[in-house]
Amino acid sequence: MEETKNSEHKKSCANCGAEMKFKPGSHQLKCEYCGYEEFIEQAKSSFEELELQHYLKVVGENAYTETIELLHCKNCGANQHVEENFKSLDCVYCSEPLIREDIEKEGWILPQAVLPFQLDSKKARNIFKNWVNGIWFAPNNLKKAALDPEGLHGLYVPYWTFDANLYAAYQGQRGDYYYETQRIRTKNGTQTQQVRKTRWSPASGSVNGFIDDILINASQKKRREIPANISYWNVKELVSFNSKYLSGFVTEKYTVSLKDGHHQSFQEAKDIAYTWIRRDIGGDTQRIHNTDIKLSDETFKHILLPVYISSYRFNNKEYHFYINGQTGALSGTRPYSFWKIFFLVLFILVIILVIATFAK
Repeated sequence: MEETKNSEHKKSCANCGAEMKFKPGSHQLKCEYCGYEEFIEQAKSSFEELELQHYLKVVGENAYTETIELLHCKNCGANQHVEENFKSLDCVYCSEPLIREDIEKEGWILPQAVLPFQLDSKKARNIFKNWVNGIWFAPNNLKKAALDPEGLHGLYVPYWTFDANLYAAYQGQRGDYYYETQRIRTKNGTQTQQVRKTRWSPASGSVNGFIDDILINASQKKRREIPANISYWNVKELVSFNSKYLSGFVTEKYTVSLKDGHHQSFQEAKDIAYTWIRRDIGGDTQRIHNTDIKLSDETFKHILLPVYISSYRFNNKEYHFYINGQTGALSGTRPYSFWKIFFLVLFILVIILVIATFAK
């Protein structure tokens, strides 16, 4: 099919023949050798929302519309795809070498949309470098790692998004606060105080509305989870999928199936329903006894979202750093240099000893 051919085709520079890569913050490919740029043709129609139940029942949860070349990391299990040719590549998560001869072809549900990188690798490295320079007691090797252009990888992370019309009937109680004056005994006699109490009344009804773009990380594994504080993308900036946006970056294949992703999205929808119900009941507090939640007209998309990742090993422990490829938000766990802390404490103790000596 046309999509398969488009994905497998390498983007060669019309000027010098070198492979071209996507230029973050634009809709262009750029040749790093001669500077030639080429616009990525935009789809005439917007990306499609796929009907969920039809896809699960008729097409099948494991069905695919395209094959993709994947490198499987034998250390951490990540499945990674690279659009252009490469001589050597390390896993974006654990830095283990990946071998081109190990490439396997697997099927995947073709992404409907992609959120192109807005930050290039230079800007991402500067964000990482400034963050490292601002933290105390960081090992010197970490600062060197922040300057290493090979240590930061741009990765498209797979997500499922789910839309649906939600209807929920409920029974519960509305709680309204009121206050009573009570006397209490103290050492100095008695005094009055206001005690808050709750007046409960029955409540029932229904709520309904449209749920738009519930995001479910489709590559969730404990050691590869994207931190929540950088997992905010403006999905209104999604564009129809074109494999040219992947050029120069690594793409991870989903490991959470569509069926499992849908199950997780229902839990999110349930939380949304409860928020709507509490708002509908009103009052100061609410109790929800029974609910009947129904979703209809469910649709989904497979989308790719941009993240920069750097991994660093210190004292046999691995640390990961993440930068949102759209907003520049950064998150990471950092190591501490024992010797820097030790010498600082020693220096403080010496200063205290000197002050104490002259104070006598």
